[in-house]
Amino acid sequence: MCRTLGLAEALSAGTVVLDGGMSNQLESAGHDLGDELWSARLLAERPEAITEAHLAYFEAGADVAITSSYQATFEGFARRGIGRERAAELLALSVELAREAARQAGAKGITRPLWTAASVGPYGAMLADGSEYRGRYGLSVAELERFHRPRLEVLAAAGPDVLALETVPDADEAEALLCAVSGLGVPAWLSFSAAGDRTRAGQPLEEAFALAADVEEVIAVGVNCCAPEDVDRAIEIAARVTGKPVVVYPNSGETWDAEARAWAGRSTFAPEQVRGWRESGARLIGGCCRVGPEAITSVVGTLRAA
Repeated sequence: MCRTLGLAEALSAGTVVLDGGMSNQLESAGHDLGDELWSARLLAERPEAITEAHLAYFEAGADVAITSSYQATFEGFARRGIGRERAAELLALSVELAREAARQAGAKGITRPLWTAASVGPYGAMLADGSEYRGRYGLSVAELERFHRPRLEVLAAAGPDVLALETVPDADEAEALLCAVSGLGVPAWLSFSAAGDRTRAGQPLEEAFALAADVEEVIAVGVNCCAPEDVDRAIEIAARVTGKPVVVYPNSGETWDAEARAWAGRSTFAPEQVRGWRESGARLIGGCCRVGPEAITSVVGTLRAA
């Protein structure tokens, strides 16, 4: 593994490619993720599977591995009988597994810089009821900050290159997360789950992105876990409102059915779209749910050819 630039410096120099969906890569390898902990369950039961999934994306051309901590919380682990000390170990392990995948990639001859992004999912991900696609949990900003801060502290102490505050559906939760990352000493990106020009909770993206405009820790702002069709408008708003590099990693275009716990519809993710995203200001580009290594390889090829 070679790390010649910090991630923020790399974004100033050009485009950085993110990985794709962790869950679909694990499922394609035969792992059952049909419980409330989702991919975080494998941190305790099959950590080597997570390393293999990260490695598959590095080999596909991704520069950044997003850890399997999206749904890993002290509260979620407690429901499974996992105490606080062990939960903290598992959160830290998520960062180490991504680093191990980078080491293995280096041993296989991959010499480009590789980075680790510690995933911090929204409060709704802990509830495991689909509410991360709605927001508006009935909690105050202060209550949400108290929920997020302990695991952010653990993840930051594990030494990732960046904290990925991702799939945030609500401007109130974004405010809480931005308060919680202050003083941790680790840069972050803030990525909303959006529909059209609004957050999933219905707030204008202009107002949501503006929360991060003057936050020094935030090195990129954008959207993820949305339809590919929603990306173009979000890039324009994020770049104009914040002046920061934009991060985008949409889903395949299929729709998640929370009750059936299954995906429906067809894929509309087309790698050739990424040219326009880059031209509009996107600097961190990848995929989220149902976007696998083959699609990431196509994204890399498209960006290199443009």
